[in-house]
Amino acid sequence: MTSQRHHADTSGAPHASHRESVSMQAMVQTGYGSTEVFELAEIERPRIGEHEVLVRVHAAGLDRGTWHMMVGRPYLLRVIGFGFRRPKNPVPGIDVAGTVAEVGSSVTGFALGQPVYGMSRGSFAEYAAVLETKLAAKPANLTFEQAAVVPISGGTALQALSDSGQVKQGQKVLVLGASGGVGSFAVQIAKACGAEVTGVCSPGKQDFVRSLGADHVIDYTREDFADGSDHYDLILDIAGNPPLARLRHALTPTGTAVIVGGEGGGDWTGGFGRSLRAPLFSRFLSQRLTMLASKERGSDLERLAEHLKSGTVTPRVDRTFPLAKVPEAMRRLEAGDVCGKIAITLPGSDLPG
Repeated sequence: MTSQRHHADTSGAPHASHRESVSMQAMVQTGYGSTEVFELAEIERPRIGEHEVLVRVHAAGLDRGTWHMMVGRPYLLRVIGFGFRRPKNPVPGIDVAGTVAEVGSSVTGFALGQPVYGMSRGSFAEYAAVLETKLAAKPANLTFEQAAVVPISGGTALQALSDSGQVKQGQKVLVLGASGGVGSFAVQIAKACGAEVTGVCSPGKQDFVRSLGADHVIDYTREDFADGSDHYDLILDIAGNPPLARLRHALTPTGTAVIVGGEGGGDWTGGFGRSLRAPLFSRFLSQRLTMLASKERGSDLERLAEHLKSGTVTPRVDRTFPLAKVPEAMRRLEAGDVCGKIAITLPGSDLPG
């Protein structure tokens, strides 16, 4: 890392193409594979387009999608345009929280120095470019670390429950993968909507899931959620792999199962094959089986803001790691040791916000 620091001009908001090229520290990904593909480097600061915002990153969130991009599987990701031999965008990370350092010529919703959070193109760096439509003002009661773990996981949980699942007060909701990133938000949001929530998790994480507000907790190594002893109006299957028949067996006759992401399966489609089959199978049933193709939207952060500000939803940060220790953070995620989310901190992340 160079000893001299370059800072964005705070006297105005020039278009990125008019700004002198300056460098920044970033974690870059040199190919697909294990954590050895990550390398700390000095690279050019991103140039923003007219509808983008340059964010001085104070913290970034680590999500399961970043792991998929690290290993390059399922291979479907490479085929649909993320890069065949290596990622097209060499800087990993999507979740971001920081302050506005520069705005594009057509951006009107954000001001220089404003604390923000959202979904970027490469957040494991000192600066990240973010589309205006994928950004929101950071709630004042959240730290940068807390805000950084919200966008992808919180937005996905909200879309799964409200948009796809259409959760209603008084319903019985089952969350598979309740201790993870999306799951920890899903339990809290479902409770805030007035549902009776059961969380399914691994041994040793039951207390954590209860602390999220779950009414009941199932240790999947000792109990079977589909043994017929209970039935649910809504099931969120977060990155699991139970057969569709088991999900159906745990649903009420007119219940809904939302499949969020997918793990396991083959190298080409991973767990997404089951997700694609679910809506087709559902056409012949009274139950509804659907998949969530989550979207990156700043408007979801605005929808979550009421819960975040009131405290009915609180981001759970398992641990924080500095930028240089992204590989160590990823290994913790791979090992399944995380309750909630991991945040990556950048120099200056202790600034007030």
